[in-house]
Amino acid sequence: VQGHVDAAGRIRFVAPEGDGRRLWVDAPEAVVRYCHEKGSIAVDGVSLTIAAYDDDGFEVALIPHTLAATTLGRLDAGDEVNLEADVLGKVVERLLAARPS
Repeated sequence: VQGHVDAAGRIRFVAPEGDGRRLWVDAPEAVVRYCHEKGSIAVDGVSLTIAAYDDDGFEVALIPHTLAATTLGRLDAGDEVNLEADVLGKVVERLLAARPS
């Protein structure tokens, strides 16, 4: 995590999963474009692994330690969160754009 906020997202739903939770976040295209399964995303400054994604957002799994050590355990549907896309995707995109045709 670089510490930047790329955009705001909104919690679509939170679902219990064993001792953890699944969190689905609706995000703008400017963030979703960098999402891929098992890729990284920061939600409110917490670096997480993307479990799934669609055209409108992404899902992450929150383990008990993350729920206890961060504020993510207090999130509910409709809450707004800050998002930071993985910097690696941004770097690759920029490098490819700079290549001559």
